[in-house]
Amino acid sequence: MDEHDILAIMLKQWLQRAQPFLVVVSLVLIGVLLRSQWAELQAHTWRLHAGWLGASAIFMGATWLVEVSLWRRLLVVVGGQLPFAAAWRIWFLTALVRYVPGNIWQPLSMTLYCERRGIRPEATLMSMVLYQAVTMLAVAPIAGIYLLLYNREGLLSQLLASLTPWLGAVGLIPILIFVVRPALLMNLVNWALEKVGRPALAAQLTSRTLLSLLLVGMVSWLLWGAAFATLTFALRPYQNGELLRLVGPLVAVFSVGYAVGFLSLLTPSGFGVREGAYYLLLIPLLDGATVAVAALAMRVWIIVGEVVVATVALFWKTGAEEIPVATPPYPGSGSYAQPYGVTSEPQPE
Repeated sequence: MDEHDILAIMLKQWLQRAQPFLVVVSLVLIGVLLRSQWAELQAHTWRLHAGWLGASAIFMGATWLVEVSLWRRLLVVVGGQLPFAAAWRIWFLTALVRYVPGNIWQPLSMTLYCERRGIRPEATLMSMVLYQAVTMLAVAPIAGIYLLLYNREGLLSQLLASLTPWLGAVGLIPILIFVVRPALLMNLVNWALEKVGRPALAAQLTSRTLLSLLLVGMVSWLLWGAAFATLTFALRPYQNGELLRLVGPLVAVFSVGYAVGFLSLLTPSGFGVREGAYYLLLIPLLDGATVAVAALAMRVWIIVGEVVVATVALFWKTGAEEIPVATPPYPGSGSYAQPYGVTSEPQPE
């Protein structure tokens, strides 16, 4: 056992003991974030339209279905397998710890739940790293289309109008490279695994598979954008002409702002950074107060949705879900892989 193995064991033991504390910290941080913006929430004249709000909820639920499906596909790529119900439950039981600073706690928590179902920790981590890579890459085409079609709408896009072709090329080049040579993406992920003391996996990713995953990632972002747009429309009345003018930019900028906040690593779930990006992208298309309230309302809306679904997931437990799921043969191994950490008895969560 080398130094990396010892560190990995220590990290796992610490995380197991810290999980309840992390959940409490997450809830406290969420409360602090909401409290800090409470005055702005109260100052706004709320005119919630039930129809638009319901449409936003439907789009948000559809997005989560796509996201969980995308993660399950990536698990298969790295040699793991989960029933959809189990994947859904794990996804939302670990969702709230995203609000702890660092953007690493959800993947680490997911390794513990997946290990109980026979999926090796490095496979889970690799699936999550791939998930983040695929979804971040999927933002680039949407951002390029936004800059191309709406380069005179938002404050930032106006400033960058002359650079639109170059920015589009910069965003698309990584996608083209990885689609042509998907092995490069896998090598980068394995390099990241080795840096945290995990062995590399001999997983294989074809150009066709990566392209299909990127398309699924784009669909998830467009659904998120639709949820954001419909929530914005629910906050105050708009004329039909305004709805048509706003829907495209609102759908597009959600993914861009979310990506900026996620990559910042400065605050829990990019709080403040994401809202600042929305401001730059949507002013003067919308007034500053509307952008601020819409961005904050979307964050609250997502938190409420995640808390509700996580609560359902906490109490929704079937016997079938408690049986660890054996992993299929790992690509390139030539033999059936022994599930990592599986015991003869089901392990309760």
